[in-house]
Amino acid sequence: MKKELESLKKYVEKALDNIGDAAAFDTLYNELFSRKHGKFTALMKNMKELSDDMRKEVGQVANDVRKEIDHLFQEKGDELTAVEMANLAEREKVDVTQPLLPPKMKGHLSPITQVQHDLADLFISMGFLVEDGPELESDFYNFEALNIAKDHPARDSQDTFFIDGQPTWVMRTHTSNVQVRAMREYGAPLRMIGPGRCFRNEATDARHEHTFYQLEGLVVDKGITMAHMKGVIEAMAKHLYGEDTEVRFRPKFYPFVEPGVNGEVTCFLCKGEGCNVCKKTGWMEIFGAGMVHPNVLKAGGVDPEEYSGFAFGMGLNRLVMLKYGIEDVRHFLSGDVRFSTQF
Repeated sequence: MKKELESLKKYVEKALDNIGDAAAFDTLYNELFSRKHGKFTALMKNMKELSDDMRKEVGQVANDVRKEIDHLFQEKGDELTAVEMANLAEREKVDVTQPLLPPKMKGHLSPITQVQHDLADLFISMGFLVEDGPELESDFYNFEALNIAKDHPARDSQDTFFIDGQPTWVMRTHTSNVQVRAMREYGAPLRMIGPGRCFRNEATDARHEHTFYQLEGLVVDKGITMAHMKGVIEAMAKHLYGEDTEVRFRPKFYPFVEPGVNGEVTCFLCKGEGCNVCKKTGWMEIFGAGMVHPNVLKAGGVDPEEYSGFAFGMGLNRLVMLKYGIEDVRHFLSGDVRFSTQF
């Protein structure tokens, strides 16, 4: 069986050299690791027929081969991503010979942009990097690297825009994709935020839109606890809504953190007394957060035995709507300058 494992590794090396697109990449991965018909999976099932001593010896070889194969797939996946992004950049070249726009044309920063810049200034003052990531994202960075496997029920709650003919490419459903990319680029320790645009296949109404904005935050270091997380989030909440603002956490499941929480702040309109905006509770939910799941740290190349971290994310649209009393999310994409110039 050891010879079969080595032969399988050589087969993967040769097959990956000949792969030029994401569809073939996924096909090869499923050929190896699908539960019913995967070649590597079948070899692992056959180990039960070995003696105890032989099973231990073969098991070590199997672990080594699996690590090498995973490394090969990771390298090829990064290569395909780089090629796709290069092609995208080529298609979106800017014509620098375009004449200047007429000087009389006027515009105004969106309230979302204003709040985003304000929060970026706050986090920069606390030593955070401001990172960006691709809006056209691979399935790996958007889901799997965030501990959301292909069969994970959490995917059912995110109505994803998939790219026709490219099942492993999606319009990102959150800015959490920046987390793993930042860890792979900078390692640990790390403090960063990732604001940006996201997309979900929503039926639009006054509270839902297919294009929206989020701000993601991540801190990774030795000895990080939820106390650090609460301190950072309280600083942000007080900056947004005033020094009297209080923060509370309620348990909630998110696959990329463990434990996870819903974050609420005292209603800035009624100061916690209860009103129509906060549904008489005195609290408004504005973010989700939690301690980074060990699998996410591993995907970012960070050792979870040595480092810990916390992450938080919030919808900038919702923050702005609450801050300014905006009743319809569709105003943000209306293109009506009269809306933007109010702020």
